[in-house]
Amino acid sequence: MLLPQLIAFALLQGITEFLPISSSGHLILLPHLTGWPDHGLAYDVAAHFGTLIAVVVYFRTDLRDMLIHWFNSSRGAPANEHSRLGWAVLWATLPVGMVGLLTHDFISIHLRDPVIVASTTIGFGVILWIADCLGPRTRDTSTLSKLDIALVGCSQCLALIPGTSRSGITISVGLALGLTRSAAARFSFLLSIPVIVLATGYETWRLLETSLAVDWIGLLIVTIGASISAFVCIAVFLRTLERVGIFPFVLYRFLLGAILLMLFL
Repeated sequence: MLLPQLIAFALLQGITEFLPISSSGHLILLPHLTGWPDHGLAYDVAAHFGTLIAVVVYFRTDLRDMLIHWFNSSRGAPANEHSRLGWAVLWATLPVGMVGLLTHDFISIHLRDPVIVASTTIGFGVILWIADCLGPRTRDTSTLSKLDIALVGCSQCLALIPGTSRSGITISVGLALGLTRSAAARFSFLLSIPVIVLATGYETWRLLETSLAVDWIGLLIVTIGASISAFVCIAVFLRTLERVGIFPFVLYRFLLGAILLMLFL
């Protein structure tokens, strides 16, 4: 890939990975609008690794507290807010890990159709809008029950369908359960860490099975670009979400879905 293509791909992946607007919809649209070739598996790995770096660095204090108290609670120490959040992230990751492993090939073959992506982009945009309008937005993550965690965890399985948006569906369920916008987004971003680790590990394993030549400089550019853009995106999103609200992202999803339908129907 040429340098402009690498930079564009890295920025697009870094920004759309965490916003509730569907990264898969954008990655399908990019080569259609530009005529560029498919970026390939190696760059996927690099981009996901970059977004992982961003979210780990941004939430480094939360992760430190969660890991310390989770480890202590697993050894019999009394549970507290940090350990409960650590357990919540762990249990909410199990459904998508198992379902993703079983359905990855089927989804890659049958569900990456641009029309399907357009439909899910619009449809789950409606769900996000309804959840934001009807949710009481009075709770924080310390109030999550086992049922809440199970519902959010199972909702991540829907994000395996291209166009859904993992952050979009988990924020939607969080809002529907009564979390504030900031709490729903924070929990969604923390949940992204083990999910991205699993996805990156699986993609790396597939990459090692191939005999493709490796463009190390290109991969480094994508990793750095994705990490910087993702970090900025997380910071701006969390700082402005309560003030800006969800509707701008819903409207954007409608526009993206409409463009995809016009191009591919």
